[in-house]
Amino acid sequence: MIVAIIDGYTDEPAGLGVPPYLGIYPRYAYGAIKKARKDARIFYLTIDDLRATFEGEGGVKTRNKTPNFPNVERILKKAALIVYIGGLHTPGKYLSAVPGSVEEVARFLRPFSGVKILGGPAFMGSARAGGVKITSRELQLASSAFDHVVYGDLEAFLFDYLRNPGDADPFRFRNYGELRDYAVIGAEVVKQFPDYPDFVIVEIETQRGCPKAMGIGGCSFCTEPVRYPKVEDRPVEDVVAEVKALYELGVRHFRVGRQSCIFSYMAKPNGRVPIPNPEAIEKLFSGIRSVAPEVKTLHVDNANPAVIANYPEESVRIAKALIKYGTPGNVVAFGLESADPKVAKLNNLNATAEETYEAVRILNDVGAKRGYNGMPWLLPGINIIFGLPGETKKSYEMTFQFLKGLLDDGLMVRRINIRQVVVFPGTPLWHMRSKVKTEKHKKLIQHYRYKIRHEIDLPMLKRVVPVGTVLRDVRAEVFENGLTYGRQIGSYPLIVGIPKEVPLNRFYDVLIVDHGFRSITGIPVPINVNRENSKVLQYVPGVGKKGLTKILARRPFQSIEDFFNIVGEDKRKILEGKVTL
Repeated sequence: MIVAIIDGYTDEPAGLGVPPYLGIYPRYAYGAIKKARKDARIFYLTIDDLRATFEGEGGVKTRNKTPNFPNVERILKKAALIVYIGGLHTPGKYLSAVPGSVEEVARFLRPFSGVKILGGPAFMGSARAGGVKITSRELQLASSAFDHVVYGDLEAFLFDYLRNPGDADPFRFRNYGELRDYAVIGAEVVKQFPDYPDFVIVEIETQRGCPKAMGIGGCSFCTEPVRYPKVEDRPVEDVVAEVKALYELGVRHFRVGRQSCIFSYMAKPNGRVPIPNPEAIEKLFSGIRSVAPEVKTLHVDNANPAVIANYPEESVRIAKALIKYGTPGNVVAFGLESADPKVAKLNNLNATAEETYEAVRILNDVGAKRGYNGMPWLLPGINIIFGLPGETKKSYEMTFQFLKGLLDDGLMVRRINIRQVVVFPGTPLWHMRSKVKTEKHKKLIQHYRYKIRHEIDLPMLKRVVPVGTVLRDVRAEVFENGLTYGRQIGSYPLIVGIPKEVPLNRFYDVLIVDHGFRSITGIPVPINVNRENSKVLQYVPGVGKKGLTKILARRPFQSIEDFFNIVGEDKRKILEGKVTL
C-alpha cells in the first residue's frame, strides 16, 4: 500500500512546523499509518515538492527546486491514500519556506484518484496574514476537494480508517496513551525530511490545551482552547521515548514547543494562574538529556508571564533547569498582546503589563549571561497583537511605553513579535468580530509598528548581540540580492545577513558588525584581511570607507600589527583572533 503524506507546513499558537522545523502532525500521521498497516510504503512530500514538480520556476517561491523524490507525480498516481497537512493560525515571515494553502494543494491533487484526507489545524482555516477574518470559503473548498476533512486528531482518524474505514470518525480525539506508539514509530519519517540530518529541528509536544483557559477561559483570539478545551499533560517517559527514537536516528536539534506554557507543564490548576511544578520540568529535561547527551539544540517556546511573576521561586528553578539541560539562545515567548488593562480585560489576556515586566526581569536575572554560541542563555520574547476589540490610540501608546520601559531599565528581550489579530470561527473573538480594529486603526498600527521597530527593536538588538559578538554555527540558508541569509538553529534564531555569497547549507562562525531593525549583519571568521573583497572589508569594525582605501593601498599586509595600525588599537579587543592574513 502506497501512502503520500504532503506537508503544507503548519504554524499555530502552540506549535511550529515550517522548515527547518518538523512539526508533530507528519510524524504522528506516519506512526499511525505504520501501526495500522505495517506493509504501508509511506512517502513524505512537502508542498515545495509539489510546486517544483507541477509549477517549477513559474510558481510560488519554491524552497527546494529539486523535489525530495524525483518521481513525485508517479508516487501520487500510485498512492491509495493522499494525506495533506496544513494550517496557519499565527502566520509569520519565513526565511526559506512558504506554507501552502488548501486552494493550492487542491489544484495540485485534482488529477489523482487516491483517497484524499485533509488534517492538521487546517480545519479552522488558514490566515495568510494578520488582520483578516477567516471565512467558510476555504472549508467549503476542502469539502469538495477532499474525501475526508478531519476535525479531530488526524492520527486517530488514519489509524481507524486503515483498520476499518467505516469506524473512522473525523471528530475523534486521541489521548496520550494512544499517541505513545504513534510518536515513537513516526520518528522514522524524519529521514525523509529535506533538512535531515544536520539542519532539522524537531518540534516536541508536552501538553495540549491551555491551563489558564481551564481556570477562566482562553484569550479571545486563541484557537488552542477551542480545539483542546481540556488540558492534558504528556507523560515524561513518553516524551523521553520519542526524543530517544529521534536522537538515535541522528536528530540533534529539538524544540520543546508544542504547549501553551512550558512553565505550566504538570502544573496544579489554580484559577487564572496555575501553580508551576519545577520537579516535573526538571525530570522532563534531565530525562531528555539522558537519552540525547550530545544534543546541539534544546529550546522551548511559550510561557505565560503571569505564572513566572506570581510564582517567582518555582519559576527561577524552572528557568535554571532550562539552562542546565538546555542550550544557549533559548527564548521563552510571553503573550502580553496589549499593555492596556481595558483591552486585556475585554479580551481575557494572559497577563498584565506589570506581571509581564516582572517576568522579563526574573528571566534576565537568571538567563542573560552569554553562552558558548554567542547568544544569552535564556531570554524572554514579547508577543504583541494589534487590532483587538477595545483598543484606542491610548492603547498603542501604552504598549509602546511598556516596551520602552524595558529598554530604558536595561533589560533584554530577544524579539518583539507584532501581529495583527486574526479572527477564527469558534473563538470568543468571532462573536466580537465587528469590534476588531485592524481596518479602523490601520494607520495607527502602521505608525506604532514603525515606532517600535526603530525606537525599541534596533537598540534592543544592539544590546542582545553587540558589535564584535561571534555567533557560532550559523547555517547559510538563502542567497538573494548579493546577501547570504543564515541563522542558528533554535527557537527564535536571529537572521544574519552576510554581505557576500558563501556556500549554502554549511555552518559558519560569524562576527556581528552591524544591526538592522530585526536582523543583523555578520562576516564569517576568521576574516582574511589580505584576500577578502572590499565590499565585505568595509563592514569590519574600524575600517569603513576611509579605512578601506588605506587597507587596499597597503595590502598585502606582512603582519596583523600592520592591519591594527590602520583600524586602531581600540578595535583590537573586538577583532583579536578574528582576522588573519
